[in-house]
Amino acid sequence: MKAVFDHYADGYDASRRRLIPCYADFYRTALEIIPFARQQRLAILELGAGTGLLTEMLAADFVKANFVLIDISGNMLAEARKRLSRYANEFAWVVADYSRLPALGGPFELIISSLSIHHLDERRKQELFARVYAHLAPGGLFVNADQVLGETAELERQYRQRWLSQVKAGGASDAELQAALARMQEDRMSTLSWQLAALKETGFQNVNCWYQHYSFAVYSGSR
Repeated sequence: MKAVFDHYADGYDASRRRLIPCYADFYRTALEIIPFARQQRLAILELGAGTGLLTEMLAADFVKANFVLIDISGNMLAEARKRLSRYANEFAWVVADYSRLPALGGPFELIISSLSIHHLDERRKQELFARVYAHLAPGGLFVNADQVLGETAELERQYRQRWLSQVKAGGASDAELQAALARMQEDRMSTLSWQLAALKETGFQNVNCWYQHYSFAVYSGSR
């Protein structure tokens, strides 16, 4: 997986808007559900931070927040460093597989991830959820904006078909589609219902799905 994302780091953001038909609502929802005051001093951890797209949105809003960005791809984090260089927030960079780290630091008021956790199988997702919960401060929030598997084979077929139709209509090139399909070989998606149940089993409170557009979903749980 590291090699795949290292390879596609350059130009990754340019294609993301075309490959996420619900781009604006997807990311807007992830930001809107964060309950903290914009001037509050927060410790924020992003899992699978990639090129820093979501971190930039957060840094623009939470000007006193400190961030830890973890990603398996050094090339992706190099892009994130460039993107975030104009912000005064404190940033820490960790090139690692976050699902295998023995400790994540913290405690954090906010742990957030976008389009990353779906690469883990269900055992590793469950283990990660437990570690995320353990590293949240009391009252802290976990937000995941990610892709989910259809609850049935037929729903999954429809999700995939409608995604293909929408991205083609949105102007995605054949090369972008092929690159996306190559990355999708690394996917280990789980149903939304399984993930929400796993959060509750871990001990998260106020577990909720705030947004869904076919396979794209935003959900959260608090400690």
